[in-house]
Amino acid sequence: MKALRLVLTQNKAHYKKEETITNKMTYPLPPFSTVIGALHNACNFKTYHPMDLSIQGNYSSLIKQPYTDYCFLNSIMDDRGILVKMKNNNIISTAFDKVAVAKKSMGNSFRKGTTIEVKNKNLLDEYRELKNLNDKVSNFKKTRIEKLKIMFKARKKTIANKKKNLVKKSLRYKILVLREKEIRKKEKEINQRLKEFEYSNYIREISKYSSLTTSIRYYEILHNVNLVIYIKTDDETLELIKENIYNLKSIGRSEDFVDISECETVELVQKLPEEVTDEFGNSIVKNSAYLDYNKIKENDIILKKENGTKYFLNKDYKICESKRIFNKKVVIYTSEYSIHKDTDNVYIDPIKNYVVNFV
Repeated sequence: MKALRLVLTQNKAHYKKEETITNKMTYPLPPFSTVIGALHNACNFKTYHPMDLSIQGNYSSLIKQPYTDYCFLNSIMDDRGILVKMKNNNIISTAFDKVAVAKKSMGNSFRKGTTIEVKNKNLLDEYRELKNLNDKVSNFKKTRIEKLKIMFKARKKTIANKKKNLVKKSLRYKILVLREKEIRKKEKEINQRLKEFEYSNYIREISKYSSLTTSIRYYEILHNVNLVIYIKTDDETLELIKENIYNLKSIGRSEDFVDISECETVELVQKLPEEVTDEFGNSIVKNSAYLDYNKIKENDIILKKENGTKYFLNKDYKICESKRIFNKKVVIYTSEYSIHKDTDNVYIDPIKNYVVNFV
């Protein structure tokens, strides 16, 4: 069996478990989809190249690293959180200026200046002016605009009553129709001008402000990660991966850089070398790995003391009705396993003496 053996290290890594949100947990080894995606990106593949992987390795320690979680509220709250002005209000990011911070859990007011810590007085004044303008616009709508609406409604009703008693083809009827159109046009113009003024002077500007709450969350971070990845695919894809392997900058997060120690084409075998078997002829090589659950059920791979953790890992996906439907693989993560000397479905790297189980 021809395959590509990739040996690499990472000073630190986080392979996010997608079901964890509050505190971000990590898989002990990168999932298949993470590695496949990283390889496709390194080779600049525009279409999916099918491949099977064997992922194994270890790490020295796992620690929880704190980080600040930013939560932007759907509306601006005058009495809580942190009032900020976004650098670019079209995207949610940490690029913002702090305006003021509420000191208590309730009873604060950015607008009135009640129990707040001012971070930027100029921006706070701008925020207050916008709120004052909004009050003036609201008052204008309730007084002037509402009166105009009542007047236009009365005129349209009067015209409609007059039209009932006229012949549609008469000159008088046509004049009333023209007046009705003029009223509707005037009504539309007033609404449009008010809408444009409100957007330009208030809505567009106030949308740059947001209420922010922060909290301390935790990343699980693996340190001193050693990975051995075997790749089985067609010969052309193997060569392309070898040619572009040093474009592989990270696995996991973008800051989880990799150091490529080895990238070699190897011939895997099924017969166990004598030097890696015990007195019963079973393998004694130990290395933490993702093992195909079906191979364990079929007794091709033997778990010692039934130790291991079951994971449902993404491998690849298909687009169905504009949605990604992931192909999930059931695996057992363990370092306590062996294989029979006469197994037909699991391979051995005769140089490294690693058990290779493709998924």
